[in-house]
Amino acid sequence: MRIAVSAVEAGLDAAVDPRFGRCAYYLVVDTDTLQFEAVPNISQGAPSGAGIQAAQTIVSKGARAVLTGNVGPNAYQALSSAGIRIITGVSGTVREAIMKYKKGELEGVSSSAAAMGYRTGGGFGMGMGPGGGRGRGMGRGMGMGRFAVPTYPGAPPAVPLPQMTKEQEVQMLRDRMGTLQAQLDQIKKRLEELEE
Repeated sequence: MRIAVSAVEAGLDAAVDPRFGRCAYYLVVDTDTLQFEAVPNISQGAPSGAGIQAAQTIVSKGARAVLTGNVGPNAYQALSSAGIRIITGVSGTVREAIMKYKKGELEGVSSSAAAMGYRTGGGFGMGMGPGGGRGRGMGRGMGMGRFAVPTYPGAPPAVPLPQMTKEQEVQMLRDRMGTLQAQLDQIKKRLEELEE
């Protein structure tokens, strides 16, 4: 089976890029042989519509599933319309993600939160990478209000999200809980490795 993984570099030992629409590469991998095609993300710097363009690229490559950190609602819609399974909350290397997928360890992580238009973050970041954490500190919230609130100056006005049924909201919250649990498990594992 062919699956696509968002990656920061073109190789199986590259880190999974947490951004689907703005990642550097998509690795389209045959899960049986681990042969892969590294596809540069030509829409990475697009001013808008990067997620939809990225989804079209994945569809054209014949992938049946996508492994990534996060996917926006428009890309989610395009991928799911094509019958592509979307698994979010994925981290580590591409190789590790594929192995977890093959073992069924990523089965409970999905993206119906993205389908509902919910945001996970919504800010300019507080990263501790080369930027030294000098972001504007606006990426702390869960973004689970009833409106898509603009997060930058000059953003378009807020647009009400579609009303969810009780069952949809329960499923969305369960999916989010699964994603957060997977991330916590990865953090615990890394802490244990570092403390050995």
